[in-house]
Amino acid sequence: MWLRPSHSGLVFPKVGQTHVSRSAPPIRDHAPAASPAPSEARPLNMAVACGLWGCEDPSRWAAILECHREVLRARAGPQGQLEALDQWYREDLPMAIESRAEKHVTREELERLMAWKLARGRFRPRLQQLVATNPPELVVQRSAAAFRLLPDIQAAITELCGLRGVGPATASAVLAVGAPEVAAFMSDEAVAAVPGLPALQYTLKHYLLYLGQVQERARALSQGSASGSWTPHRVETALWTWTVGQKLCPYLLPDFSPSLDTPEDTRLAKKLRTQAD
Repeated sequence: MWLRPSHSGLVFPKVGQTHVSRSAPPIRDHAPAASPAPSEARPLNMAVACGLWGCEDPSRWAAILECHREVLRARAGPQGQLEALDQWYREDLPMAIESRAEKHVTREELERLMAWKLARGRFRPRLQQLVATNPPELVVQRSAAAFRLLPDIQAAITELCGLRGVGPATASAVLAVGAPEVAAFMSDEAVAAVPGLPALQYTLKHYLLYLGQVQERARALSQGSASGSWTPHRVETALWTWTVGQKLCPYLLPDFSPSLDTPEDTRLAKKLRTQAD
């Protein structure tokens, strides 16, 4: 069932976990990205008009999620570097973090995570250079402190933003891979797919508004899901897949539009199948 996106207000994370201090200066990740190029021409159905966010059926979200690898391949191009980085980010890095006595990331992992982030979105080599200047022991110290601070997202993001080259978006990628039940990556594509948010800003305040909506959607999808729970991390991945897929390869995505066949068309199709048998 497809619903119109709600504009009745934003759903905020729980008080004490994601409270935004008005006196604190905004933490910025980088300058706003340029407007994306228009997507390929395609007849709009209800799903496209409302976006994936307008769907409350967990099975349809799962169907989009199953297309992630193919959409990622279309985004990566012939070199395939993004595919290898994405597999590392989603499979190897979570296992490495979980295997440690205390959750943390190393500087080498942070550098590779930054390479994944830039390959997946807007490429900005200056951020890669800045991340590499952090002392290895400081990366371990701050990332461990950030994971200890969870579920206080504001405090955890602020802790990670003390590292050079790390803003709210990069910090969210660290937390999402190590604590997917709490955090979601702040990708441009996923943020753009959530209706009702103000114009995109790479600040902690904007991330908390976005995360509150994603957490709420994850809870709603989990309640109606027969195939396991939804985390904010999974919701973000589905939104990214939907947005990028609509732009680059809409033919890879499931068609959620209602059938336009008339009863006469249906009866004729059945008759032809019977004759063929």
